[in-house]
Amino acid sequence: MRSILPARRRALLAAAGLCLSAVFGAAHAAEPLKAVASFSILGDIVREVGGSDVSLTTLVGPDGDAHEYEPTPGDAKKLSAARVLFVNGLDFETWLPKLTKASGFAGQTVVASQGVTPRKFAGHGDAGKHDDHDHDHDHGHDHKDGHHHHGDADPHAWQNLANGVIYARNVAEGLAGADPARADNYRQRATAYIAKLQALDANAKKMFAAIPAERRKVVTSHDAFGYFGDAYGVTFISAMGVSTDAEPSAGEVAAIIEQVKRERVPAVFVENITSPKLVQQIARETGAKVGGTLYSDALSKPGQPGATYLEMFEWNVRQLAAALQP
Repeated sequence: MRSILPARRRALLAAAGLCLSAVFGAAHAAEPLKAVASFSILGDIVREVGGSDVSLTTLVGPDGDAHEYEPTPGDAKKLSAARVLFVNGLDFETWLPKLTKASGFAGQTVVASQGVTPRKFAGHGDAGKHDDHDHDHDHGHDHKDGHHHHGDADPHAWQNLANGVIYARNVAEGLAGADPARADNYRQRATAYIAKLQALDANAKKMFAAIPAERRKVVTSHDAFGYFGDAYGVTFISAMGVSTDAEPSAGEVAAIIEQVKRERVPAVFVENITSPKLVQQIARETGAKVGGTLYSDALSKPGQPGATYLEMFEWNVRQLAAALQP
């Protein structure tokens, strides 16, 4: 019997060891994947698809202007600890390459807009005519290499829900690639989320189709709604071009006011990331009504109407449709 006991003990110890390693392995696998998203709208899509499997840091938060963002040393620290970085792409985050380099980030970068058909700035009806100059002069502070002509791609692709679907799919595949053990979770959440985006897309198309075409014209602060306009049949006239820090000249403002009067544009809107002064001046001088706040490049703070991508989009649709009704 004595010779059998050590063998049995060894077997028991081995079994216990296997159980312990399985427990530790499961605990390790259950740790959320560390991810960073460049700005709040993309961060919300990552949160929807990632769920509790992802620990997410968003660099440019609610009501933050991703055009003008200046990264902090804290951002570099967060990025260095992440395994996946989600970016919009289309030259939206011009400050990000420097941050990525400084942080020593060695993880995977997922470009959410991959597969989107980029819309070109300017050349879209009358709205594009006065915008040509705007895009040239205010893209310049971001692009010193001389490619800031109006052939640039518009980065605001999330403003069409069909592109939001592409973002969600890219996020799911990015998470699945970085964390294969939970790939099914990510894909299932993405499928459920995409169904909501598609339902809202269909509803938006229906709402705008019911408004006479000649009334579907709006002035906004900066040129962030081109994809929205193309998808839902609304003409957007931007007062400031693509950049949120550009100051249009008196002549440009006069040209917009003239256009609003000529085309009888019914409403002007302010965005959550820009100053309302210019839009209020246009409304004052044309008699167009000031609609509610629109969310363009950033979500609202929690508890406000645009705290998620879906809520933001639904809010924008309702505000615009209500202001354009005859």
